[in-house]
Amino acid sequence: MLAAMQFCSSCGKTLSLRIPEGDNTMRHVCDSCGAIHYQNPKIVVGCLPVYEGKILLCKRAIDPAYGKWTLPAGFMENGESLEAGAARETREEAEAEVRILRLHSVFSIPHIHQVHFFFLAEILDGRFGAGKETLEAKLVTAEEIPWDEIAFGSVRFALKRYLDAPHQMETHVDSYLKPQ
Repeated sequence: MLAAMQFCSSCGKTLSLRIPEGDNTMRHVCDSCGAIHYQNPKIVVGCLPVYEGKILLCKRAIDPAYGKWTLPAGFMENGESLEAGAARETREEAEAEVRILRLHSVFSIPHIHQVHFFFLAEILDGRFGAGKETLEAKLVTAEEIPWDEIAFGSVRFALKRYLDAPHQMETHVDSYLKPQ
């Protein structure tokens, strides 16, 4: 499933949907200049921030999933590493400074063209708050996680993985291959 595109970003002329020569996938190709417009998955980066055995959750102030709980995360920006993006999102959404400990989980969501990377992170000074995209931020124990109010499957997956092995230090990569 390609997002609809009509005009070439190189020359402004119309595009056709076809398989370019030497390729095997449908692409938007400019009828005039021949530019091939590739569409790739969006990368979401975030942290599972912990402090004194508790997990930092954020209540979303934006759609999708307004009012639901999540881990601080968002779309990666050009020019930043996965880790820098995850730390930036945590700063923006939870007003917390973190030290990235390790990659925690990778969650592929092909039907919406996204890959989510969550890092286990330690909140440096115990301070946090609600950023512009957050209604409320709070530290919770495992028993206090509002499972029925968790915004996304990738967040639920990351939380469950952490609770199954909170001190496991090896990196794991998992894939979610079908829509929920």
